[in-house]
Amino acid sequence: MQRRTKIVATLGPSTDDPAILRDVIESGLDVARFNFSHGNQDEQKERLLSLRSVAADCGRVVGVIGDLQGPKIRIRRFENSSVILAKGDAFFLDPSLDEFEGNIDGVGVAYEDLHADVHPGDILLLNDGQMTLSVDRIEGTRVHTTVVIGGVLSDHKGINREGGGLSAPALTDKDRSDIVFAAEMGMDYIAVSFVRSAEDVNEARRLVEKAGGKGKIIAKIERVEALDCIDEIIAASDAIMVARGDLGVEMGYAELTGMQKSIIRRTRYMNKVVITATQMMESMILSPIPTRAEVSDVANAVMDGTDAVMLSAETAVGQYPVAVVNAMSDVCVGAEKHLLARGRTSHRLDDRFREVDEAIAMAVMYTANHLNVKAIIALTESGSTTLWMSRIRSDIPIYAFTPHDETGRRVTLYRGVYPVSFTIESTSSRHLYREIFATLLSHKLVEEGDRVIFTKGDLDGVSGSTNSMQIVEVKTSI
Repeated sequence: MQRRTKIVATLGPSTDDPAILRDVIESGLDVARFNFSHGNQDEQKERLLSLRSVAADCGRVVGVIGDLQGPKIRIRRFENSSVILAKGDAFFLDPSLDEFEGNIDGVGVAYEDLHADVHPGDILLLNDGQMTLSVDRIEGTRVHTTVVIGGVLSDHKGINREGGGLSAPALTDKDRSDIVFAAEMGMDYIAVSFVRSAEDVNEARRLVEKAGGKGKIIAKIERVEALDCIDEIIAASDAIMVARGDLGVEMGYAELTGMQKSIIRRTRYMNKVVITATQMMESMILSPIPTRAEVSDVANAVMDGTDAVMLSAETAVGQYPVAVVNAMSDVCVGAEKHLLARGRTSHRLDDRFREVDEAIAMAVMYTANHLNVKAIIALTESGSTTLWMSRIRSDIPIYAFTPHDETGRRVTLYRGVYPVSFTIESTSSRHLYREIFATLLSHKLVEEGDRVIFTKGDLDGVSGSTNSMQIVEVKTSI
């Protein structure tokens, strides 16, 4: 069974060896993530060039995400690297403190407006929620707190406010520089961290376009504020990432899974792509097999309809980057066999469609799910037709036949869509059928006699012109 859910994996030191990278690609990598929170642009460029070379050798199309660091709010450093805080201790946070002045009494903060964003009674969460501070009072830039849950606090740990509310802008100067770099390198997607509103997405898109880039925008949902305007953010974005780390810290873990399911459902309904991320198989950083809880986590996201599941440290710095991709792929396939993942849906059956190519895409999927069809072939310029198709649950593969490399890489993120490089050489329907059938058979995607549906437009080279669907039988001679 061909896996439909896509795998995003972060590249890093563990995948720098070309032989390991090749194994990761051949194990099922669909989209490579470049985390701009780590390393410099020279290192990222070297990794990207290596990825493209190895992927070409493997005969694989691999998409690329440039993930912006965003305004991660962190403490500065301690005189002795760390302190031990106990429940009831007084401890302050102060952005005016120098880099190495932290001690048992308090520490600097790399966020100048912290004192303006918090109030007495607020709860601050440090180190991904492992430590908790209650705000007592604010004096100038100094935030005085009492330790509620203590532990070891070391350099550069992150800070969140319970319930959200820290006002740091989504894009930093570093992010703006990384956007220009991503555009120059032709990255397919730009992921914007800590999005608060649709305007954060719009600003990133303007910067990408100004830099001459064609990358689509992924909004990472990791702030509670984003949930208040989630529809507007989805509408402004090309894809959504449910980034469960900081989001789980700010909103609390109890409601996180329900919110994840809601975001996946809403994103798919609005015809956008959705990625589920964070700690999906984190134990495999050090272990060759996942925990049963991790297996269930990945499987549930798949059955909820996520387009992609993501690996972070598991492949970037983990000891088993190939094994974890194999394991995630196996779990995805196993989940997709389940009736919940393959069941027919009533997605948008009561809606009116605004575009002809959108209506064609919906008609194709309705037909394919009620007829014995082995494959769907979309002749596409931008990939938009295949995106609409992939919003409908089905176990029928959708092949995006496109002459454009960037379109082929873009659709690697769409659930159940697979890129095929194809250029129309003739306007004759007979020759077109012959070319399509030859390509399908040469790639062993179908067999002679199989029934397939294909879509195309009258205007070659024009995006959004798909206006017809045909049901045909694959033949070796025509």
